[in-house]
Amino acid sequence: MRCYTLRREQWVAAPLQRTFPFFARPENLALITPPRLGFRLLTPPPVDMEKGRIIDYTIRVMGLPVRWRTLISTYQPPACFVDEQMIGPYSFWHHTHRFEPRDGGTLLYDEVRYALPVALTGPLRDLVHSLYVRPTLERIFDFRAQVFARLFGGSAKTRMHASHALAREENTA
Repeated sequence: MRCYTLRREQWVAAPLQRTFPFFARPENLALITPPRLGFRLLTPPPVDMEKGRIIDYTIRVMGLPVRWRTLISTYQPPACFVDEQMIGPYSFWHHTHRFEPRDGGTLLYDEVRYALPVALTGPLRDLVHSLYVRPTLERIFDFRAQVFARLFGGSAKTRMHASHALAREENTA
């Protein structure tokens, strides 16, 4: 399975005590997801974040509704949490969210490791990744950065890792 990695950092002007509670409410995912993805939370609110919490929702992928189920595998407020896909469009999805007080505000850090469906192999997988998946994820994280800047102050600019490439291939067994 070939894994790709997306990493982003963004500084926002609000302190950690104000930013982390926003991320601890899965109901806020609708605010930070581009409207064209049709995000809909299926888990009845309120959804209390905690280790072991399962969250169900739907999104549109290429216009088609897709059910997505995530597990909160790590929850260490206010420093980090991890969501892992149990059911969804990827063969593998592991998203680490970290939060760090910095310069009177908060550094938001995301690392997403993901693999495309196993049915996609070789050149087809790489083509789908470079033409559709990577650009889609970039647009989603660009949208989120704009929302975070509007909600918490600061710039919508993010710092990308891996030589300014959002996706970096890793070979995993």
